[in-house]
Amino acid sequence: MSSTTPPVLALPEASAGLSERLTEGLARVEELIIESTRHEDGFISEASTHLARAGGKRFRPMLTLLVSELGEGISEQVVAAAAGVELTHLASLYHDDVMDVAELRRGAPSANAQYGNSTAILVGDLLFGTASDIIADLGADAVKIQAQTFIRLCSGQIRDDRPCPEGQDPGEYYRGVLADKTGVLVATAARYGAMFGGCPPETVAMATEYGERLGVAFQLADDLIDIASDSDETGKTPGTDLREGKRTLPVLNVLASADPADRELQELLRSDLREDSRLERALELLRAHPGMAAAREETLAVGRRAIEALAPLPDGDAKQALVALMDSVVHRVG
Repeated sequence: MSSTTPPVLALPEASAGLSERLTEGLARVEELIIESTRHEDGFISEASTHLARAGGKRFRPMLTLLVSELGEGISEQVVAAAAGVELTHLASLYHDDVMDVAELRRGAPSANAQYGNSTAILVGDLLFGTASDIIADLGADAVKIQAQTFIRLCSGQIRDDRPCPEGQDPGEYYRGVLADKTGVLVATAARYGAMFGGCPPETVAMATEYGERLGVAFQLADDLIDIASDSDETGKTPGTDLREGKRTLPVLNVLASADPADRELQELLRSDLREDSRLERALELLRAHPGMAAAREETLAVGRRAIEALAPLPDGDAKQALVALMDSVVHRVG
């Protein structure tokens, strides 16, 4: 597998005009995020903007802006919706890093490493509230969607932190977790873009379906990157999921194998991988295992289904860019 991780927002199919509008729109989103997280208490301001200033791909707000181009394009409402989605995402990262005992995020110290667990949790809560405050100005429908998104997001995180219940298929359980913990917020990002871009209901429905599948593909790719890449590329510690005992798709593929040659790796994956030498050995074996290729193929298949959701839409700049975005997401793994 290649060690290069292409930029997630590489959109070679976007015209110069569309690229310029997206760049300008994203700058407005950034301004709104910084303005909304400014606080009279200097420490709260610093902690609230810690991850936002560390950078990131801005994948979700860019999607909101891009989908709006299927309709009337970027407006103040679209910018506000995009900022609300990104703040919701940032809030979840503060909580994720506490749960994962992470040390790095986006190449910088994680919020919990920088400020401690209690502050990281509370700042995450503050950002959820800030996102809701922004979305509240967009109307009752947007508030309802935000609430339903938040419920699914938290449900997915709770289930992700627990083992698959006895009697349930581990693969299906895992896919359901992905749909809730990642797919739903990406779906909402696309849905808001279509709604506030003035698209008809059928386009809103197509964009929402595309968004959820895009989100699942994004998380599948992210899980592969956690195994395949190093911290210099991703800004995160490799093997975090393994260290925390999370069974992502490549791990599930290995554990389902009946090949005696997989016994060492299976035993490692069922053991405590917080010890660096054991983790490194597990990563070495897992990177070369056919289960990685199978997981990569499933990622590509989910991406194809996302593109199929857009098939009824007429061809145009925005549709081409959405197809290119999906291609960029799934090929982050190699």
